[in-house]
Amino acid sequence: MARWLPRSTDLTRFCQKLSRVKTLEDDMMETSFNRCLSTIDLTLLGIGGMVGSGLYVLTGTVAKEMAGPAVIISFIIAGFASLLAALCYAEFGARVPKTGSAYMFTYVSMGEIWAFLIGWNVLLEYMIGGAAVARAWSGYLDSIFNHKIKNFTETHVGTWHVPFLAHYPDFLAAAILLIATTFISFGAKVSSWLNHVFSAISMGVILFILIMGFILAQPKNWSAQEGGFAPYGLSGIMAGTATCFYAFVGFDVIAASSEEARNPQTAVPRAIAFSLGLATGAYIVVSVVLTLMVPWHTLDPDSALADAFYRRGYAWAGFLVAAGSICAMNTVLLSNLFSLPRIVYAMAEDGLFFRVFSRVHPRTQVPVVGIVVFGLLMALLALVFDLEALVQFLSIGTLLAYTFVAASIIVLRFQQQKGDVPAPAAAGRPSPEPHEGPSTGELKEYESFSDKLQLVDRDKSKDREPGQLKATFEPYLEFLSDFYPGEVVTVAVVTLMVSAICLCSVLVFGSTHLHLPTWSYSLLLVLFSLGFLLSLLLIWAHEQQHGTQTFQIPLVPLSPALSILLNIYLMLKLSYMTWLRFAIWLLLGLLVYFGYGIWHSKENLREPREQRLSARYVVFPSGSLEERVQPVQPSAQPASLPDTDTAIADGKR
Repeated sequence: MARWLPRSTDLTRFCQKLSRVKTLEDDMMETSFNRCLSTIDLTLLGIGGMVGSGLYVLTGTVAKEMAGPAVIISFIIAGFASLLAALCYAEFGARVPKTGSAYMFTYVSMGEIWAFLIGWNVLLEYMIGGAAVARAWSGYLDSIFNHKIKNFTETHVGTWHVPFLAHYPDFLAAAILLIATTFISFGAKVSSWLNHVFSAISMGVILFILIMGFILAQPKNWSAQEGGFAPYGLSGIMAGTATCFYAFVGFDVIAASSEEARNPQTAVPRAIAFSLGLATGAYIVVSVVLTLMVPWHTLDPDSALADAFYRRGYAWAGFLVAAGSICAMNTVLLSNLFSLPRIVYAMAEDGLFFRVFSRVHPRTQVPVVGIVVFGLLMALLALVFDLEALVQFLSIGTLLAYTFVAASIIVLRFQQQKGDVPAPAAAGRPSPEPHEGPSTGELKEYESFSDKLQLVDRDKSKDREPGQLKATFEPYLEFLSDFYPGEVVTVAVVTLMVSAICLCSVLVFGSTHLHLPTWSYSLLLVLFSLGFLLSLLLIWAHEQQHGTQTFQIPLVPLSPALSILLNIYLMLKLSYMTWLRFAIWLLLGLLVYFGYGIWHSKENLREPREQRLSARYVVFPSGSLEERVQPVQPSAQPASLPDTDTAIADGKR
């Protein structure tokens, strides 16, 4: 039976396959895409992804049901929380100007299996998100015409009463997705121009809303007679923050488009900062106007802005707001259809997904196969499926991507830059010093423990490498000096994430589902908080990269750690059905990865073929011992006699 059990070497090799990271090209500006997008183009793409239907619907929903006029504070807190994640994306987008967004960022720092799962979840996120926006677009347009489209469809086509399917087929939603797919396939410049048009109309309508809204504002709507500014208290503000957080998830389209930016090192960070700042400002000011125009408790959650103008006697303004809402939804559709094929392209180009999706059209320079296939799938989802139950699934994929990108920032910041990693030489010789010349790039076949000691002890000089313990802490944490640079940081990041999960679990479920007594609730909070803080301090005690030419997020590791903590907290606030659907989708993804991706990965093809090594020990008259390592060539003849002769010859020496 033991022969059927895997050997330890096989398990080690298998784990190495799962954790291998992507090898980046020397020239990361080289691409098969057309680098034609400027900072303004990327900024408008980001605004289009964030300022969509949420501005016209979400503000009223949160104000009426969760926070009241204090929805303003909810948007401020949510904007700051989104800024933590956005800065992580900005640093990665500038340092790794390749398409793929969170998938690519995870692949270059965390490992292949995690990158695939992030890409797999982002893929579903974009498909469901685009289909849901298309159905909202259809419903909004239908409401303008008094639901004539819906009534016509139900009368002449019929209705369905099947679980998970829509009540009736939404042909209008499918049609708008097919039209948008056609425009996206014409190239990045056409997509950008179309986004400019819809964004300009949407921003013009927002400007109109602000001017008219402040003219019609009535400060008494924030008075105690109407319930006050924060009728639901702090808990309502925080509940509103969790919902408002999802209004800012569209900025990752900028990172996904970095391979088509002219100067991604500066354009990506600026575009993310500008778009997030403008979007946050728009949400805050529109919330102020909306809650001052009419009492917050009388808002219509489905169409708050348009209904507010109708009730104040400006029906024509309500139609204008409805038109602006449709244009804003168009920008979100374009954002989803623009990003999704590029992430699929990145996965296919790396060999983790089917190769057909890595084809780029020679004239338009876009992944046209991915655009067409996933545009059709998105249209099918919008046509027949009831997406209301699946919309919550969007948040878990987004938050998981944010978490891994933040963790990747910490890992990458404390790693040595490409070309700085010393390569210990084979056969026990000490590795050459940096001044002896550049590395030859040969693969390591053998590594002795003495090399590891030389690597650790060699750096006692002034210039310390990233990932090494700071000189200040070396007398107190000397035992950590025996590890390779970055090893301790990687372990500390894992510990930090586990502590964050445990801490947030106690906060979310401790007093409700687990019914913990007060003393154990407090004790667990203290223990897991200490674990989180100690992991953070341990990371901070190591050297990080300095002097890079691209944008770097400030206050590392504090900023990414806060982002990780917040994202995990929001994930645990989701319903158990969302987690169940997430687990099923993850299982499907693992089937695709182990059935296709792990075997066709480019990193798998780069790995050297397995080579057996033979170790031979020679004792010299002086008493010194030398270990010699040499490859064993396969032979059809029995090898016992030659090996015996060799051993005898070695003994005579």
